[in-house]
Amino acid sequence: MDTSNKIIFEKLNTMSEIKTMAQYAAEGKMPEVLFWVGCAGSFDPRAKKVTRAFAKILQTVGTEFAILGNEETCTGDPARRAGNEFLFQMLAIQNIETLKGYSIAKIVTTCPHCFNTLKNEYPQYDGQFEVLHHTEYIQNLLDSGKLKIAKNGPISKQKLTYHDSCYMGRVNGVYEIPRKILLSLQADIKELASCKSRSLCCGAGGGQMFKEDEPGDKRINLERAEEIVATETAITAANCPFCLTMIQDGMKALDKQDEIMVYDLAELIIQQNNW
Repeated sequence: MDTSNKIIFEKLNTMSEIKTMAQYAAEGKMPEVLFWVGCAGSFDPRAKKVTRAFAKILQTVGTEFAILGNEETCTGDPARRAGNEFLFQMLAIQNIETLKGYSIAKIVTTCPHCFNTLKNEYPQYDGQFEVLHHTEYIQNLLDSGKLKIAKNGPISKQKLTYHDSCYMGRVNGVYEIPRKILLSLQADIKELASCKSRSLCCGAGGGQMFKEDEPGDKRINLERAEEIVATETAITAANCPFCLTMIQDGMKALDKQDEIMVYDLAELIIQQNNW
């Protein structure tokens, strides 16, 4: 997989070049955190915007971070969910060897699927790392005072709803941190009918993103989109690249794509602070 910083990270205004772990190692240095970009964050046009937004936040607060670049491969999550355990184990072992080779201790990722696999499944293969989802890392930055949120910005007082992704919500029990971030933006949160532990899947998990729909009366993302429309909000916040795609597709199916915008929390911070 070619995830070189030249491909992933186009310069944003005065944003400096992102270093790889190999570059840090050549300098005899260790960054504070490894940013695991993930397949979607590397190649999907919509998810790459989230990658750049989070990288911008890290650089603005002065966090020293690196990416693996060409050495990053898929975590193997889609393979395991689709039943290809052999491929998953091959990818997992390869990634663990790479991470251990750099003595990496802390990893942050914008993808809940990568987060869950790195945190909860790699230990089965002796891959123990501290793994944070970017919403958790952002909340840590807010708690420490390193990240400041502008008051009375474009997100302030806006009515929005929040979609709980499966892997951050029901799988890992992270419900309040994303909502705390939204409250720090002074947003007016209107909960969906199905939220938190009762949240609906966007329809992409379990390998569904990469296969044809199974028989049924309605696509799950359309059901979710209808719930969102019913809130009469103009913004939907999410924390997962798969969810972003599926919810946006649902909005297009309902011809609401110009009325209801779907953003990752990192993008909302960038908007609020006018970065």
